[in-house]
Amino acid sequence: MAKEVTVVTSYHFSFNSTFATTSIFMKNITYTILFITFALNSFSQDSITNISGTGMEGFAFNDSYRGSNSIRVMFYNVENLFDIYDDSLKNDESFTPEGDHHWNNYKYYEKLNNISKTMVAVGGWEAVEIIGLCEIENRKVLDDLVKHKSLKPTNYQILHQESPDKRGIDVALLYRSDKIKVDTVQWINVFLGTGQRPTRDILYATLRTENEAVFHVFVNHWPSRYGGQMKSDPKRKTAARTIRVVVDSILASSTQANILLMGDFNDEPDNESIHDVLRAKNDTSFADSTELYNMMSNIHGNRGSHKYQGNWGVLDQFMVSKSLYNGENRLKTEDGPLIFSAPFLFTEETKYPGLKPYRTYNGRKYSAGYSDHLPIFIDLQLLK
Repeated sequence: MAKEVTVVTSYHFSFNSTFATTSIFMKNITYTILFITFALNSFSQDSITNISGTGMEGFAFNDSYRGSNSIRVMFYNVENLFDIYDDSLKNDESFTPEGDHHWNNYKYYEKLNNISKTMVAVGGWEAVEIIGLCEIENRKVLDDLVKHKSLKPTNYQILHQESPDKRGIDVALLYRSDKIKVDTVQWINVFLGTGQRPTRDILYATLRTENEAVFHVFVNHWPSRYGGQMKSDPKRKTAARTIRVVVDSILASSTQANILLMGDFNDEPDNESIHDVLRAKNDTSFADSTELYNMMSNIHGNRGSHKYQGNWGVLDQFMVSKSLYNGENRLKTEDGPLIFSAPFLFTEETKYPGLKPYRTYNGRKYSAGYSDHLPIFIDLQLLK
């Protein structure tokens, strides 16, 4: 019988023990100069706090310079970031010039421009330190993204590996090597059973911050609800059991481990796969110290990161361990709104009241938008 958890690849990296603080400062100054026009004209605080009709009113975004005080972690389902070339090993034909979406270089580079604009906006006055992504096709689209003129000064490093997903969409992690070190990387295979369509691997990396705090980061994109939520539910429970085994192993080695799960889980915080199997709950008392706290568990009603048939949902989530939430081991989560809802990410609903995420396609009609998901982010305070 196949094991539920299979580490298919493990990479190890070594770094110098010190950060080049002077060059980092100059890089951040360059970044600020490059994007000051964007920050002032496209992303003013007034425009953020007055998002009428989105359900995100009162959004208090902190765009201050973080420096060595904290790091920002972002997750974004970028919705079908494909290059224009047909890969014979993937079902990517619809995202080619001859495919259903008539995908071409113009649309591809407009998509890259939109994603990079969003990443810059989430960072505020300093580039986001860690970015988890899903629905990216391959290493090429990541290389093209980080080389975009708005992101190139940041010099993002990439963690990526091709997954067994039939459509060819993967997860990835971008990080700023001036503030983040990578100790290890593993790719966790989610085995759904013989004859089942394979799903995305889970990216697991151990990272180290400037204050030498180690934390464990998982980037997830669980099986979709295709075929119906109930029919597909066992697949997401398998993904939950798979990652729970790894989390338990980490906590068995260190009860004060800093653990952060992020991703598109294709389930809500109160669904069984997350609440019962993964044991990520709305409980900051941590009566069971091995449970996780779901940072998104209090977001509901007319708010969310994804909208389906007029209803907001919270499929994109952050979950943290007791130590990370309480600041027991050099890192601590900071309070925040978590869902990034700048006005340019929305468009008018056509069938339902209000606004919805401004996506690239509506059906097969090209609309030149961003994604059908909103990005989420969390700040981690670096403790002495």
